[in-house]
Amino acid sequence: PERLGDARIGSVVQIGPAEATARPSDRTITAIAEDGIYRPSRHLEQAKFEGRVPGGDYEGYVDAHVRRLEALRRAEIVERIDADQWRIPDDLVSRAAAHDAGRDRQASVRVLSPVNLERQIRSDGATWLDRRLVHGETADLAPAGFGQQVREAMDQRREHHIEQRDATRNRDGRIFYRRNLLATLREREVARAGAEMAEGKALPFRAAKDGESVSGKFTGTVQLTSGKFAIVEKSHEFTLVPWRPIIDRQLGREVAGIMQGGSVSWQLGRQRGVGL
Repeated sequence: PERLGDARIGSVVQIGPAEATARPSDRTITAIAEDGIYRPSRHLEQAKFEGRVPGGDYEGYVDAHVRRLEALRRAEIVERIDADQWRIPDDLVSRAAAHDAGRDRQASVRVLSPVNLERQIRSDGATWLDRRLVHGETADLAPAGFGQQVREAMDQRREHHIEQRDATRNRDGRIFYRRNLLATLREREVARAGAEMAEGKALPFRAAKDGESVSGKFTGTVQLTSGKFAIVEKSHEFTLVPWRPIIDRQLGREVAGIMQGGSVSWQLGRQRGVGL
């Protein structure tokens, strides 16, 4: 999910009741912590090793836990030591639940996609609709209202993929999508957006490949259908890499990292390999 600040009119959001019971994320943080210290990088390693995260979005999974810690830090329940170390109390689960129960009972809002359904249908990037298509997620959609609109948009997006030869329909009606569809769409959109940006920057764009080192000045971000991307510039070229909240404080500074599985393992300051 994107940040609430990225939402625009037409964005797809999820609204739910405020949670006041013990959260699974709090239990997970407690279980991962060693000697009262939680490390996102350690959590990422373990999540990848266990391989149980739906859709394989390990970075997003760990990011959700870090966002939870940020909220608890503001409530003075946990302490942020640095980008990869959080001090966790032994009674985190109970204190966090008590905090949730005592705060204003406002609905929680999550931005699932900053791009509206109509734009997603014919987008060349990886969309929220694509993730639902690939994973076959329709059970949570209402038969009318917005649920019906999503179903219709998914049908149109499916036909678009067939037209673009990114999917095929068997005689029995079953749909088979291109292998690594989401990654392929993301790469296409990044390549197109990079080429368009290159004209305005008077700098050539170069796509970063998996396993490749990325370095340069972090000059800003760009919101694509596939997600938010950081702009990293050198004197002779620039590239677009998946954005993560951890690099926001590095705006205008030199950054370095390694592309790994559709994300970046950033090497910021003294912290090495913080893949967030």
